Amino acid sequence: MTKHNMPTIAIDAMGGDVGLDVTLVAAAHAQKQHQDLQLILVGDEAIIHAHKAFASLDKSRMRVHHASQIVAMDESPANVLRNKNDSSMWQAISLVREGEADACVSAGNTGALMASARYILKMLPGISRPAICATLPTAHGHVHWLDLGANVDARPEQLEQFAVMGSELAKAVDDNPSPRVGLLNIGEEAIKGNDTVKETGKRLEQGELNYIGFVEGNDIFLKEGIDVVVCDGFVGNVALKTIEGIAKFLQIKTKAAFKRNPFTLFAGLVALPVFKSLRKTVDPRTYNGASLLGLQGIVIKSHGNADAYAFANAINIARLEIENGVIGRIGQHLQQLADAHSTTEEEPTP
Repeated sequence: MTKHNMPTIAIDAMGGDVGLDVTLVAAAHAQKQHQDLQLILVGDEAIIHAHKAFASLDKSRMRVHHASQIVAMDESPANVLRNKNDSSMWQAISLVREGEADACVSAGNTGALMASARYILKMLPGISRPAICATLPTAHGHVHWLDLGANVDARPEQLEQFAVMGSELAKAVDDNPSPRVGLLNIGEEAIKGNDTVKETGKRLEQGELNYIGFVEGNDIFLKEGIDVVVCDGFVGNVALKTIEGIAKFLQIKTKAAFKRNPFTLFAGLVALPVFKSLRKTVDPRTYNGASLLGLQGIVIKSHGNADAYAFANAINIARLEIENGVIGRIGQHLQQLADAHSTTEEEPTP
């Protein structure tokens, strides 16, 4: 943590599809949940102070940092880098760089957030590209999955870096001393997959991670014994959005089936407690908040249309990463990895 005693999180208060109606309510909720939490609300000071939800915040554990600009959800990252250095997003990230905050949480434009964070915070030594890592529910708990869209392709050494980052994140937030890491592929056999995946598999087999080999798409949510799944951002993003679409499709079809006639409607009412319990277990709001790993600072991306409950969970993810020293742990493991590769390269050929 920075020079302050309490974990301090900078909130991009103006970001996302909804903005203050969500971020301020979520901030108040997070304060009530965690008495040691300090918040910096970043955005237009006059608008924040005038908002009805501002009154519910504990003023002794927060302050407002004025920012005159807002990043639009469809704004290009290049335009943000050139013209939006007084935006709530930019200023929230800058507070992390300056040591005034330990982490930043934003529901804003993903591309702009990634580009700004990379420019402002820079990459950790040994990391060439950042990765987006989200936590998703499975039949046996949850899994950390990266990359989910930051990189449309990746070289074997970069996928290896993603594996290290995902493993250290799982160690920190799950208190898991040896997370099981799988590499997403079209089959579990060694002969399956493209050259990049095969080469990555070899590198991971020779490393010190708890690597369990190739995993297939259906393994992610059903197979026991997987804590971290690694892939490039193109595959990860397509797979994730397909899963989200299927979940929504099933929800729509289930509702339609129960409304078909009085008998099915009655059956739906009888089954309602079961569906409520299931929804609570797999509620995506509970898992809202993706980590932008590989940066020299903690940045959490909330879903753009997240409600207050979901955004508060993203704030909590930031808090967990601060308290468990995720950045330092990733940096330490990367240094060990670099030393190991350096030693291997220096060994004379027999």
